[in-house]
Amino acid sequence: MKLLKAMATVGGLTGVSRILGFIRDVLTAAILGAGPVADAFIVALKLPNLFRRITAEGAFSVSFVPMYSAKLHKEGAAEADEFASNAFAVMTAILAPFTIIAVMAMPWVIYAIAPGFEAGEERYTLAVEMTRVTFPYLLLISLSALMGGILNAHEKFVPFAAAPILFNLTLIAALFFLEPLMQSGGHALSWGLFAAGVFQFLGLIMCVKKYKIGLRVRLPKFDADIKKLFALMGPGIVGAGVIHINLFADIMIASMLPEGSISYLYYADRLNQLPLGMVGIAVGTALLPMLSKTMAGGNVEEAKGLFNRALEICLILALPAGIAMAVVALPLIKSLFQYGNFDANDAQVTAWVLAGYAIGVPAYVAAKVFSTTFYARHDTKTPVKMAIITALTNIVLALILIQFIGVAGIALSTGICGWLQFVLLLRGLKDVESARFDERFLRNLPKIVVSSCLMACVLILVAYYGSEYFYGSKIEKISALIVLVASGLATYSLAILGTGTIQIQDIKSLFVRKKAS
Repeated sequence: MKLLKAMATVGGLTGVSRILGFIRDVLTAAILGAGPVADAFIVALKLPNLFRRITAEGAFSVSFVPMYSAKLHKEGAAEADEFASNAFAVMTAILAPFTIIAVMAMPWVIYAIAPGFEAGEERYTLAVEMTRVTFPYLLLISLSALMGGILNAHEKFVPFAAAPILFNLTLIAALFFLEPLMQSGGHALSWGLFAAGVFQFLGLIMCVKKYKIGLRVRLPKFDADIKKLFALMGPGIVGAGVIHINLFADIMIASMLPEGSISYLYYADRLNQLPLGMVGIAVGTALLPMLSKTMAGGNVEEAKGLFNRALEICLILALPAGIAMAVVALPLIKSLFQYGNFDANDAQVTAWVLAGYAIGVPAYVAAKVFSTTFYARHDTKTPVKMAIITALTNIVLALILIQFIGVAGIALSTGICGWLQFVLLLRGLKDVESARFDERFLRNLPKIVVSSCLMACVLILVAYYGSEYFYGSKIEKISALIVLVASGLATYSLAILGTGTIQIQDIKSLFVRKKAS
């Protein structure tokens, strides 16, 4: 129940953030549409976030958190905090000059990441301008991720999980208050992104001080611990960031397609990231420090229980989410994004893209549990082998599929490659005792599949009989969406409870606070 509560805390806060993110994206779609300004801003948003997810929240976190947790468990808080302070100093010493160089070299960087953007073209000029504003976010959020990892290791999950809420509120405020004062909504969002990085950084510093964690300013020292951290990070840069490497390849390929293609991928991915974020981030954040401590203590049975319960929770949430987005993609996109400059054709293409992404949702979320198990064992090399195969396959398959189904082929390739990654990681864990499926998981898996299929049937029927409302007014669209979501949620909840996959007492326990001793 400790794992479930931690995942519920992180997942719940991530869910609030994603809802605010949807509000932000609906406003962005209505103001920017799916044209050159939107394409340029999405590149400016994706570039620092790509580096951040691969390095700071990817390779760094999966290498740093197990090392910090092990030191905390075996050597005490003083040694752990000394290691964390040095890691903070080293990260600053590396990322600060890297950020400055990248900002100066931005015209060439944009050539590299969006080869379809030509010099002199509006998309190219805007992308250079906006990305120069947003790129310092990488340094700020990377240092924030380090502090978040420290707090998570102390099982203080709320601060870092709540940081994205501040991020989305800042960008929404930028659209309302800065957009009228600037050249475009994209410029306003770019400055909002930079401000969000500052706010998140300062907020996490305050939380570290509040919990009396001994993180202090010092000169960097490349000692044995830092060398070990870098050794683990090397392969982890690819292994932890495979989804984001795929998304990076998606942007490069989409930049060579007609205007609006990058925007279609972005808006579809925002929905796709809801289960990936809520469930994937929750399991990675909660499971990694717990599994690291358990494995450091040599408790195989407890580690096996954590692995199976995490995988079970992931599939309970991610499988129905992926199926739902695949079968009712068009009603979802019409209700959420078809307003203002985002027209019916934009909605249709984005729906095809969403369906392609949705195919891979359960696989990517389950793979998060598998890869976390490798990282908890200080093994970052095995996942990188799978990551290289998956990333290369994704690029080749996307280049083939776009010849037949356009931009939707990029998303479909990403979805298919999610299952390739799933299979490879599962095979890589076949000899790990703590990663074997237990009897409860094998008993519940068929129930989850049947419940998800039953929900899909209900969603298809509701979408079919209510189809006219998804082409109506704003109120009609939102009302129809509420009915659609509620019917699917009710059907799945009843099915999952009726089959005994989840017990009522499991849900009740999430809301019971321990009495102070």
